[in-house]
Amino acid sequence: MRELERFFKALANRRRLAIIRYLGQNKQAAVGDIAAHLRLSFSATSRHLSLLASVGLVENEQRGLQVYYSLSGAQQRLLSALKSIF
Repeated sequence: MRELERFFKALANRRRLAIIRYLGQNKQAAVGDIAAHLRLSFSATSRHLSLLASVGLVENEQRGLQVYYSLSGAQQRLLSALKSIF
């Protein structure tokens, strides 16, 4: 139950929801690109992405100096979470 709570807390933020929407539309993006799109600082964007990664909503890949993020089956994970409640 705690994992489910952490999962929903991660989604309970408009910036993180915007990140998920952006990654859903773009498949994969660098932290800087996401930050520019959201008009948010690089460090704040990175913190939001780290939290999303900690609950398994996004995954990252290091390429040189840049880190790229993508969704990691978020839709399926969300559906599974909702099914466990209802």
